[in-house]
Amino acid sequence: MAKYKIVVLSPAPEALLKMWATPIAQKYGIAIDEVEVVTFFEPNYEEIGRHVADADVVVGDYTFRIKIDASLCEKMSKVRLIQQPSTGYDHIDVEACARRGIPVANIGGANAISVAEHTIMLALMLLKRAVYAHRRLLEGQWTQGELMNVIGEVFGKTWGVLGMGRIGREVAVRAMALGAKVIYYDVVRNEEMEKRGAEYRPFNRLLAESDILSIHVPLTPATRKMIGERELRLMKPTAVVINVSRGEIVDEEALAKAVREGWIAGAGVDVFSVEPPPPDHPLIQAAREGYNVVVTPHIAGATNEARMRIINVSLENVFKVLAGLKPDNVVNMP
Repeated sequence: MAKYKIVVLSPAPEALLKMWATPIAQKYGIAIDEVEVVTFFEPNYEEIGRHVADADVVVGDYTFRIKIDASLCEKMSKVRLIQQPSTGYDHIDVEACARRGIPVANIGGANAISVAEHTIMLALMLLKRAVYAHRRLLEGQWTQGELMNVIGEVFGKTWGVLGMGRIGREVAVRAMALGAKVIYYDVVRNEEMEKRGAEYRPFNRLLAESDILSIHVPLTPATRKMIGERELRLMKPTAVVINVSRGEIVDEEALAKAVREGWIAGAGVDVFSVEPPPPDHPLIQAAREGYNVVVTPHIAGATNEARMRIINVSLENVFKVLAGLKPDNVVNMP
């Protein structure tokens, strides 16, 4: 009988997980044959509930399909950690877990570089009208004269960072390297980034001053629909908005309307409130119709390099806890 049990709610084969885990387990003095791994690919909550009842660690679902609510948490009689292999954890009732004394951890900054690079890419694509230029050239249209009057640079622009966490900091550093002035809003002032040149702004001033606004806050009740029509109307008509955080943070219909009606100049979106988005999603329609909207399928943090960092960070935390140590990146407990 195995000494430890790990229930994995992410779609990953058990054999592959054990192969990745073996050197990390050995590092903490745990033999991999002492570990039982049970993986679920579908949200069969009755079966999941039966297995988490005697699990030591639960690894959450990076696809967010399998939710950990209060009722599932109640079945966890000996779970010492819920390790979510992503930055977001809004499918987990972290307060219910805290009441049960179960820490919930995410991946910290494991995908911060990947998301930051994607954010910079979206900004450049919007400022350079790259999708429009590409599409028109394939259609045989030489748009040099048309575009030279509207395309721009990051250099000299004001880049607003909404949320100066790990990803926000990586974005700020890269924006500064490109010559942008960085301003930011966060519920916690970041002295380190202010020493490096970032300037704090109240929320409404951030919106009004930004030429580029990138969103890096977690999805919480306070941030849901944080950017809506009122906020978008505060922005410059030349500004672009980039959302690589969570779709629900932005009123997607208002964002599409803002681009269509010229309140802002463009939008780059990697995340949607429903994934995959339906064909009639307002932002998908706006992009299809040729507005300055760039959409990608939630891949900002999904590079090969980032995924291996996520796997290593997650497994490191799992075996650290099994060895009796304190986990890193806990989001629901002091």
